[in-house]
Amino acid sequence: MNAETLLPVIFMAVMGLALLAYVVLDGYDLGVGMLMHRANDAEKDTMVASIGPFWDANETWLVLGVGLLLIAFPKAQGVVLTALYLPTAAMLIGLILRGVAFDFRVKARAHHKPLWDRAFMAGSAIAALAQGWMLGRYVTGFADGALATGFAAAIALTLPAAYVMLGATWLVMKTDGALQAKAVRWAKLAWAPMVAGIVLISLATPLVSATVRERWFSMPGIIALLPIPLTTAVALVAARLLLDSSRILGKDCWAPFALVVGVFVLSFFGLAYSLYPYVVMDRITIWQAASAPASLAVILIGTAISVPAIIVYTVFAYRVFWGKTGELRYA
Repeated sequence: MNAETLLPVIFMAVMGLALLAYVVLDGYDLGVGMLMHRANDAEKDTMVASIGPFWDANETWLVLGVGLLLIAFPKAQGVVLTALYLPTAAMLIGLILRGVAFDFRVKARAHHKPLWDRAFMAGSAIAALAQGWMLGRYVTGFADGALATGFAAAIALTLPAAYVMLGATWLVMKTDGALQAKAVRWAKLAWAPMVAGIVLISLATPLVSATVRERWFSMPGIIALLPIPLTTAVALVAARLLLDSSRILGKDCWAPFALVVGVFVLSFFGLAYSLYPYVVMDRITIWQAASAPASLAVILIGTAISVPAIIVYTVFAYRVFWGKTGELRYA
């Protein structure tokens, strides 16, 4: 495999890694934001403290993924961002609203603090819904029609439910006492909508894409794909059973979160298997969309420096702030 063929594959893999890291890492803090309306004032402070050291850095992965799309696949970015202009704008508004509310809630007077809490919750919900809609439209190759629109709407509702599940299990891991017990209940409530959404989307995806249908249900593809839904089902059932166990209130508090992250990772691999080698389904392959090999070689140097640096920083931050969340404090 020569550089002209290999480099686009490398950049597609790095872009996929960045977006997966974003969905998992920023997904749990979006979920925590959407759950804040169920908590009292003291619990809201603890919830914010649980994501405070991480949430801003988590969004670095989104910047990396979109940046790689812009510079490594310029012929695709015009198609993708043009088709997703409005939901992208909505997502950015949600993320900006979250950032402003996160900072202002700690300086606001007591009677203004609920306003910024609501803004944080609204920003989290807007961003999650927009991301779900964008994913649904992307999977269908931006096709028109009621079926494609309904499919995108289904993912727009399912992804926030999955984020809530991820956020609830994060709180199970990071908190204790009454808030941890509440988080267990929230996770139980989120489990059924998330599972229902995954099942319905899995059934609908072959209907909205002939390419996916052929890839899923032809040999040997069906054999290669089969472990993904089976392992996903096992992880989902195991997570639900653990939520009924008192062990997760102790040393096994990390297990539900790890299982839900596993579901996200498996879903990503299933999606990657379905889409490859397209950047835009059935329209543009990664080789058609890629920059010139000489340009990709230069970009690869910067990527080889920036990606390890982001990984090291992320690991370091989670290592430093690991353990249960303490009382929220500000200088």
